[in-house]
Amino acid sequence: MGKNGVQTIAVAAGLALLACGCSHGPQGASAPAASTAAKSATASTAAGAMASAAPAKPAPFELSDQDSPCNDFYDYVNAKWTATHPIPSDHSSWGAFDELQEKSLQEQRQIVEAAAKSADHDKAGSIEQKLGWLYASGMDTAAIDEAGFDPIKPQLDAIAKLTRADIPGFIDERFNEGDSYLFSFGSGGDFHNAEMQIGFVDQAGLGLPTRDYYLAPQYANLRKAYVAYVAKSLELTGVSDTDAAKQAGEVLAFETALARGSLSPTELRNLDNEYHFVTVAQADKVSPHFSWEKFFAAQGMNVGKGFSLDQPKFIAAVDRQLAHAPIEQWRAYLRFHTIDAAAPYLSHDLEDNRFDFYRKTLLGQPEQRPRWQRVLGAVNESMGMGLGELYVAKYFPPAAKARAEKLVANIHDALGRRIESLPWLSAATKAKALDKLKLFLAKIGYPDPDEWRDWTGLKIVPGSYFQDVEAAAKFNYHYDIGKIGKKTDRREWSMTPQTVNAYYDPQTNTINFPAAILQPPFFFANGDDALNYGGIGAVIGHESSHGFDDQGSQFDGEGNRRNWWTKRDKAQFDARTKMLVRQFDAYAPIEDKPNLHVNGNLTLGENIADLGGLNIAYDALQSALASNPELAHEKIQGLSEDQRFFLSWGRVWRTSDREKFSELMLNVDPHAPGRIRATAAPSNMPQFAQAFQCKTGDKMVRPADLLVRIW
Repeated sequence: MGKNGVQTIAVAAGLALLACGCSHGPQGASAPAASTAAKSATASTAAGAMASAAPAKPAPFELSDQDSPCNDFYDYVNAKWTATHPIPSDHSSWGAFDELQEKSLQEQRQIVEAAAKSADHDKAGSIEQKLGWLYASGMDTAAIDEAGFDPIKPQLDAIAKLTRADIPGFIDERFNEGDSYLFSFGSGGDFHNAEMQIGFVDQAGLGLPTRDYYLAPQYANLRKAYVAYVAKSLELTGVSDTDAAKQAGEVLAFETALARGSLSPTELRNLDNEYHFVTVAQADKVSPHFSWEKFFAAQGMNVGKGFSLDQPKFIAAVDRQLAHAPIEQWRAYLRFHTIDAAAPYLSHDLEDNRFDFYRKTLLGQPEQRPRWQRVLGAVNESMGMGLGELYVAKYFPPAAKARAEKLVANIHDALGRRIESLPWLSAATKAKALDKLKLFLAKIGYPDPDEWRDWTGLKIVPGSYFQDVEAAAKFNYHYDIGKIGKKTDRREWSMTPQTVNAYYDPQTNTINFPAAILQPPFFFANGDDALNYGGIGAVIGHESSHGFDDQGSQFDGEGNRRNWWTKRDKAQFDARTKMLVRQFDAYAPIEDKPNLHVNGNLTLGENIADLGGLNIAYDALQSALASNPELAHEKIQGLSEDQRFFLSWGRVWRTSDREKFSELMLNVDPHAPGRIRATAAPSNMPQFAQAFQCKTGDKMVRPADLLVRIW
């Protein structure tokens, strides 16, 4: 599952940068800390209508004249696009999602720049005024550079004076201010009583992507680069070269100890590692040197009967550091993470230093993105839903929402028919699955009018960029933990309308399609059914299938983790998913590194969703064509409806990645690379082979005994 308990169709925005696992620093409104399962998001997909007033005319497919759809389907669909669309120098990856996100960013830019110009004259305390002041202060680089690292000097001075006994209190205090160290804390639905929100504590605190980056020999050079980055960060805040080098070594030693107690991304997909309910007294036994009672008191809250200490092994590792790590090591660790988290909002030397490691060294990205985009990212983290309210009013007409809702209904009808017809599923389990499907809640475009967030308590001060971002972090953190002990609101969104993505949340049993994804190449208002069912329809099917993937299938329609399977059916399901794991384990997507493979277990949920979503969308297309027989044999651009369906799917996943980015994503991303996603699901569908007249032995024709059929 993903951040905020949601499962997305594509890599979530910001994952490439935040994959370092760092948790300290401002937390955005769109991504509150919470349990991994109480937060799952599945990337980019939508169903609906265009956000612009004039519907775009579908572009013709630019098919390769050198590649065969039966052997290299990805290049057959995308080779010409790839040749003419190099990765921009300020990106580590570029594809269909990125192109659409750039469009969304330009639209958001118009909104915030207009707000910045009128902020001083807008209604006091209005969303427009707050967004305008925040954006304008972020764009005032002269003032930001002049301030240097002054905004964090009080925190650095406090850290310099810490004794071992002071550390728990310092952590408590900083969490209350919206900054997190070592672990994350937020709200989420109780696995066994989804109607209620409880607290979740998750592992965090590492500056490198995963535990392996600290322990595995192949990452030794990256560790050296990380130590150099830590040292320079300290030097830029006044620490001498000699002391900075020593402290950087202490930071690595400290984090290595935490890494030994951390779970891998694959282990974190095990739901048993995402929920571990304890009383406060029981939690204190796991970490006798850290009082959870005092921590919650410092946050101004009562967790009631208890909370989920998701990864006790990690918290025990934190406690060992509290008991044994030298105070100099603690100070170095806290000092560095304070600098690292604040760097994007401070002077250019600190921001550039962070970019050099996390983007250039780790991801291979040559250049920074434009300043306005970076500031807009901070605005989204701080007031994403506020900006979304203005975005929807300008760019997403009500008719688009209505059309999307109809498409969702068609896909769900197709999913219901597939469940009913599955030969390997018993009547008892089918009935339970259909019961869950009936309880699906589809949220399209944006929150209901009465569900928009109230920003009354957030104070934004003109010309105070870092302070404003910190104020928003505190405001959003307390908004999130304020849900603990209250009823779950199924109508609440975990993703902003301007985000090009979509997600399924197993604990609310909702599928969510932000406005920005309901556009080409996913949905064309003037497009034929095959084009739209292969795009947005498959995305809707993908998100819906998450309700029945290896994780979603462990939750019932109410959002509780409960077994609704017969023993025989569960064994059948597991056998089929193991076949899918083996299929993806065999993929080696980086051409000059054949030993690097996709992790079939890490990507299993997304792969099940792709396979199920594409099959469901195909069925829905056939139903649409059956109701319009005159369209069933219509050819457009010389292509049949079935061919256009699969080509639309392949086009959605066009992407080019820098090699370093590809390597990192193989380690941390629960989604397989786009090239693999474009071909893997169709290769399991005989309908694809029939559409393109592929023969046995072609790469896109899997042997009958290896065909994976789940939903």
